[in-house]
Amino acid sequence: MAPWTGLWDRNYFSGLWPWLAALMQNDFVRGSVTGIGLITAWMGVRDLSSTFFSRWSDSK
Repeated sequence: MAPWTGLWDRNYFSGLWPWLAALMQNDFVRGSVTGIGLITAWMGVRDLSSTFFSRWSDSK
């Protein structure tokens, strides 16, 4: 969710390269970064839950 907060606008790299600042303000870029982050978080939860449940079922 970082692309939709003020932290996204105060990025160190966008101050170095003006073209990057313009790119980072694009809503499609913000949405893509958010989507990739959500997919990564979902896969992490899925992997963690499968590991947890496999250990729980093996201990019975």
